[in-house]
Amino acid sequence: MHIERKKTYTLISSDENSFADFYTSFLNHEQELKKEHLIVQLSNSFNITKEDFSLLLNVSASKKESGISFVIISTSANIDDFPEHFNITPTLQEARDILEMEAMERELGF
Repeated sequence: MHIERKKTYTLISSDENSFADFYTSFLNHEQELKKEHLIVQLSNSFNITKEDFSLLLNVSASKKESGISFVIISTSANIDDFPEHFNITPTLQEARDILEMEAMERELGF
């Protein structure tokens, strides 16, 4: 797992061989990333199932309760399979846009 801290968020890229390995690594770093806005870029080589994404749904819900943004970049996810508040985008630019929108919402008290 590669962690790259930016000015307003942290980008996490997967370099593991499987989603299971990535998720284990992610959980090992979760405490140090607890208060950071996250964009997680999943490898296109992963064969990710709906159940795999559901593991990240729990992380997303926890972050949202804390007022922290969490966005996943994946081209293999069908966003219609997940709740509206679960942020999955196909590109980094769209992920950044979501972070900006959520920051504005927090400033406005939504």
